[in-house]
Amino acid sequence: MEQDPATEPAAAAEPDPGAGTGPARWVPPGPAGIPRPAPARRTGAVPGLRYRPVAPADPEKVKEVDRRLEAWAHDLDLFPTAWQGDFSGFQFGRAVVLQHPAAADLERLTVAGELLLAENLVDSCYCEEEEDRGGSHRGLGGPLIMAQSAIDPYHGTPELEEEWRRGMQADGPLRSYHWAMADYAGFATPSQSLRFVHDIARLHLGYLAEAAWAETRYTPTVWEYLVMRQFNNFRPCLSIVDAVDGYELPEAVHARPEIQRITALACNATTIVNDLYSFTKELAGDPTHLNLPQVVAANEGHGLKAAYLRSVEIHNRIMDSFEEEAAALSAASPVIGRYARGLSDWVAGNHEWHATNTHRYHLPNYW
Repeated sequence: MEQDPATEPAAAAEPDPGAGTGPARWVPPGPAGIPRPAPARRTGAVPGLRYRPVAPADPEKVKEVDRRLEAWAHDLDLFPTAWQGDFSGFQFGRAVVLQHPAAADLERLTVAGELLLAENLVDSCYCEEEEDRGGSHRGLGGPLIMAQSAIDPYHGTPELEEEWRRGMQADGPLRSYHWAMADYAGFATPSQSLRFVHDIARLHLGYLAEAAWAETRYTPTVWEYLVMRQFNNFRPCLSIVDAVDGYELPEAVHARPEIQRITALACNATTIVNDLYSFTKELAGDPTHLNLPQVVAANEGHGLKAAYLRSVEIHNRIMDSFEEEAAALSAASPVIGRYARGLSDWVAGNHEWHATNTHRYHLPNYW
């Protein structure tokens, strides 16, 4: 059904002919200074989106993981009381129970939740320019290199190492990274831990690119945006699927190009899912916030509705590639099959979490 024009978000600006060849001027959708009307609200799965249905999360397991996570966050004084509603609304316990259905035990599920919480805390406090968070696009590299150090320890003189250890307890984001990583290293192998460290560095590089574009008002092309999102995505969460399930995909196998490719495809598919489900929330908070439909609209001359539906198509093609290539690799190796299933489980569980988390997400009325 076509949407009432009075409630449909205004179309993004026409593309700049020079986009992708130099800094482009960002023109916010809609007249400057006039609030954009909120789109009509609906919940559930995005129509036409490719996803694998999952079994409901075990409520008792969710409750126990949430209890442990809340105690962990409280003991580390990770965020003020005012954020308590955000903590419960995010549903960290339900997220990791859905994403890791083959988890070896509750301890590993809890640590997956700690890492997820820590990553969101760093993003919220350092990267998001919200009044009650304190983040900033400007100068973001400084806080992020300290955050990286919280999981990738400094080595030097004993005196400076002691100063570094004190520094890593300076705020909630640093404490959360430091202690979540310590808990993860308690059961992960050294190579699994190092894999996670490298993937967090990729994430931070993506944060920096997004912040730079926001600061310079640069509108990327679609392929440039998706390159940024291949770094600024859920990859650290998928890096841990084998450790949480209680085994290790050997480092030499994990490094193979075809394994890296299916890992990237899985991460990219689920990141576009995030763009689609957070679309209305992001536009309500900041009409200039970059997400895939916004970028498609700016580059291809579509209104936001057509750009949103085009983004669903892009997701589906990436999802098809992941499933086809993962199936072919799985047929040749049981351990690769187990790893590919872990990736697929995470993607499917994360979709279910997005589609059913009505505290955070609502869909535009584009159907």
